[in-house]
Amino acid sequence: MADNKNTKAKKGWLVVAVGLDGDEFRRFTIPITFLHHPLFLQLLDSARETYGYSAEGPLRLPCSVEDFLHLRCVIDRERRAGGGHVGLLLHAC
Repeated sequence: MADNKNTKAKKGWLVVAVGLDGDEFRRFTIPITFLHHPLFLQLLDSARETYGYSAEGPLRLPCSVEDFLHLRCVIDRERRAGGGHVGLLLHAC
């Protein structure tokens, strides 16, 4: 779900800003359960390496919007399938 800048996340959700340096960041609202997914944890590690721990505003994720949407699709499909194999689901979206 893409958000405008004034949207606040409802309980159990988190606002993230997605984009690469030089691109305009887009805001999305994601469920906090994403924070525990192995693929999302890799993205969080990349964010830590790129931006560090202290930042104002939403959590910034250093990836293209297209890659983020694909990742979100993979995680959603895996959750609906009851935790299936990530390798098989990467190509499903």
